[in-house]
Amino acid sequence: MIVILAAHAVAALIAIPLVLRLGRRAFPLLALVPALSTVWVAANLDTTPTETLQWAPAIHLALDLRMDALSALMALIALGVGALVLFYCTWYFDDSEPRLHLFAAEMVAFAGVMFGLVVADNLILLYIFWEITSVLSFLLVGHYAERASSRRAAAQALLVTTLGGLAMLVGMIILAQETGSYLLSDIVASPPSGALVHWALGLVIVGATSKSAIAPLHFWLPGAMTAPTPVSAYLHSAAMVKAGVFLVAAMSPGLSGSSTWQLPLVGLGLVSLLMAGWRALRESDLKLVLAFGTVSQLGFLLTLVGIGSRDTMLAGLTMLLAHSLFKSALFMSVGVIDKTTGTREIRELSGLGRKRPALAVFFTLAAASMAGLPPFLGFVGKEAAFATVLSEGRLHGMPSLVVTAGLVVGSILTFSYTARLVMGAFRTKRIFDGKASPAVAESRPAGVFFLSVPAVLATAGLVLGLWSAPVESLLSRFVDTAFPPGSPWAAGETYHLGLWHGIGIPLALTFVVYVLGMMLYVAQRTVERLRFQSPALGNADRIYDAVLRFFDVLSLRLTGSTQRGSLPLTLGIILFTLVMFPLVSLLVGTREGLQMELSSNPVVLIVMIPMTIAAIAATLLRNRLAAVIAMSVTGYGVAVVFAFHGAPDLALTQVLVETLMMVAFVLVLRTMPAEVPLSNGFRRLRAWLGIGVGLLVIIVGAYAINARQDPAVSTVFADIAYRIGNGSNAVNVTLVDIRAWDTLGEITVLLVAATGVASLVFRNRRYGSGPRIADADKTLSGRRGMEAARIVIEAPGASPGRWLVGATVRDPRARSLVLEVTTRLIFPTMMVLSLFFFFAGHNNPGGGFAGGLVAGLALVLRYLAGGRYELGEAIPFDAGRILGAGLLLAAGTAAASMAFGAPPLSSATIEWTMPVFGDVKLVTALFFDAGVYLIVVGLVLDILRSLGARLDLNEEDLEELRAIYVDATDSPSTAALRRVPGVDFPGPRSDLSVRRAERYEAAENQGVTPEGMP
Repeated sequence: MIVILAAHAVAALIAIPLVLRLGRRAFPLLALVPALSTVWVAANLDTTPTETLQWAPAIHLALDLRMDALSALMALIALGVGALVLFYCTWYFDDSEPRLHLFAAEMVAFAGVMFGLVVADNLILLYIFWEITSVLSFLLVGHYAERASSRRAAAQALLVTTLGGLAMLVGMIILAQETGSYLLSDIVASPPSGALVHWALGLVIVGATSKSAIAPLHFWLPGAMTAPTPVSAYLHSAAMVKAGVFLVAAMSPGLSGSSTWQLPLVGLGLVSLLMAGWRALRESDLKLVLAFGTVSQLGFLLTLVGIGSRDTMLAGLTMLLAHSLFKSALFMSVGVIDKTTGTREIRELSGLGRKRPALAVFFTLAAASMAGLPPFLGFVGKEAAFATVLSEGRLHGMPSLVVTAGLVVGSILTFSYTARLVMGAFRTKRIFDGKASPAVAESRPAGVFFLSVPAVLATAGLVLGLWSAPVESLLSRFVDTAFPPGSPWAAGETYHLGLWHGIGIPLALTFVVYVLGMMLYVAQRTVERLRFQSPALGNADRIYDAVLRFFDVLSLRLTGSTQRGSLPLTLGIILFTLVMFPLVSLLVGTREGLQMELSSNPVVLIVMIPMTIAAIAATLLRNRLAAVIAMSVTGYGVAVVFAFHGAPDLALTQVLVETLMMVAFVLVLRTMPAEVPLSNGFRRLRAWLGIGVGLLVIIVGAYAINARQDPAVSTVFADIAYRIGNGSNAVNVTLVDIRAWDTLGEITVLLVAATGVASLVFRNRRYGSGPRIADADKTLSGRRGMEAARIVIEAPGASPGRWLVGATVRDPRARSLVLEVTTRLIFPTMMVLSLFFFFAGHNNPGGGFAGGLVAGLALVLRYLAGGRYELGEAIPFDAGRILGAGLLLAAGTAAASMAFGAPPLSSATIEWTMPVFGDVKLVTALFFDAGVYLIVVGLVLDILRSLGARLDLNEEDLEELRAIYVDATDSPSTAALRRVPGVDFPGPRSDLSVRRAERYEAAENQGVTPEGMP
């Protein structure tokens, strides 16, 4: 099973280049992966294979896979129908289809994830697969991203199913904690009890009903019909929407005894069955009729499996298989109609049955199974449903007669809209004078292979109806195991699937369904006139929109009341909360023996003096740069304290981070006023707040020391680090091995922060790769840029003795020869030191983080000396690519560890002997550290290009505008130029000024302010 998951992951990766090269012809090759997986599942139907791969046992996360008969049924549906749908895509799409390569990868990945969902025995793993299906559904539904309807439907489906999944996760955790096991099989075998369990069951029901589009969370499924038809045929009929029904079927054997479980499921299922069935009668789009029909039949399925007895479960799973076959066939047949005629509207189709008889035959076969006509599997399942529910007398709070009546009425609606579907699509209509409609007359024929997939599925429903023994054999293995003889919900006299059970009440009810269903179809015009102006219970879509608007307004008001746009105020509120709540909580409790001692090292006491002075000065100084320097003094002082307490690695990192932070502050502060006006009251408030935070840290530290009851871990941590991570530097081993998951999360946050900075500065996109000298004539503004570029490009010898090439295109007033010479000499040394820290960090102070910081500071030095062109010459790559490569390398080590059967992010040691170097030991954590190194370098580069190079470019443009002389004419261009912020233009005009003014005039006409121009 793990091999199947891995095969689908690999297939999803290679699908992109394969489709880019072969186009739609790649789909049959991709279909081989789920097809071969289906063969493996079919070969293991008589067994219950289990596989386990430990991942993170401490948090109950392991790859626990188990394929019982229920999982095998769902796997056959997910993989088998998935293979056929991929094959169908070959003729559904054209090679000109946008993003076809991404679509193929997402479809293959979905098949693998759906298989993982149904075979996952670990609840946390099941939830992970559950939410991945929601994400992939979002991408597939939103395939036509240029359409607003697709984007809305995708977001709607994602919000509903993801929020339902989060609720389900809470319920699953409660059940697991009450049971003492996170295995689904254990929870079903020994179901917990108690008041808390009732809440857990309700939360699980929310998740299941949201995924299976059960009322009142059904509205996302009809909206998802904006997706391509293969998505509707696979996700929204055979696979994803069955996940909720599958979960209920898997848990019902152990939970049916609870009214909290059974009653909501049966009630919601009947409401969905009737409401969506009635709504299907009012739609004229073939796909929407099928969509509401799907919601209706999912309610039918949920009712049966929610009852949770042996026989109703058998009937429900039979209907589940039948529904997957006929609904997939119908959706794909509608796709054929849409592609060949260009429409899905019933009113625009006439004479299609005569012109495309083969399509009409296969469509009718699938529809007959949906209507419950013999000898199709749909009839077998519906007969079983009537018989088993009618004989079930142990329902909680709802008589079996009421449930049976609901199923019968729902079946009448199903029969009626099925007849409308078939006749509306294929019969010749009077409004076209008994002739083919224009859409049908101009339609092109469908190929044999295009029709083959719905033909196979429709025929399968007929074959399995005539020969239901294999279906009963598979399903009986599950229901007989889940409901062993003697259990409360086992059947006294077991029900068997078949076409004929004699004349009885179920057959009579079926006859009633046929007669009343046909009468309802004949009275279709009367039904259409019964359409309500506004739904009696409200419109689900409008309710959804109203809920979103409510939370939008709530968030705006909440944000407006707590965040006034003042950063000091926001930070003050955060720090005040930090001080008050923990401090009060600690002081309420009593702790004896609290004691504090001064450091025994006199150097630390001496260092505290300038740190204290600098901290006080930071609250008093008005000059921003001076305040930043004062804060840096405290940071460097902390590094000294680390060094004298035996933590050189932390001291090194603190010095590097403090230096880099000071550079970032300086880059930002150069665009701000030098001083900030502060009232005495505000200054005192800052001082008191700082004192409060300091006291909090002291008190928490004292409590922590007093609470220690065992020896400190630091006494043995060095030995643990060497034994586990094969490194003498305990700090680095912790970061890249023992607590590598934490580090992975932290570097991900760094990447997100870098992206946020770039977004705030650039507004719409990244700055991209840095400008190089060869681009100076394109990127520098005006004549100065052209002349400077000409010096470097056309006559490089004209500037002899250049220390930094970027400095030659820089404003001479900003150049420093001493800094350029120093940078030329120090930069290579710093890069070598950076690599030394990187390679030596596993056993000595350093590591990827420290090495990346040193490399970043080297880039800072080069930027300060040579400007943005020098930075582009140093690293001519987009910072985003470096960040992405680092994250990919770091995360890839987790996958690599799992590929070799080890826990993710665990290290292996490789030793060998080299001729000159002798014995060499390589720890694979070095590759993870390399990812950290790249992310730190990319972050620094992103900051330099965001807060440095980009702001330099804006400042140069502004200076050039100020240098343009404009005369006092009345032209619109001059008027536009005068509106440029911060620019004063006395004097005569120039050609350059006219061109620049026309740019601003055009920008204003398009609604773009001069500040927003690149």
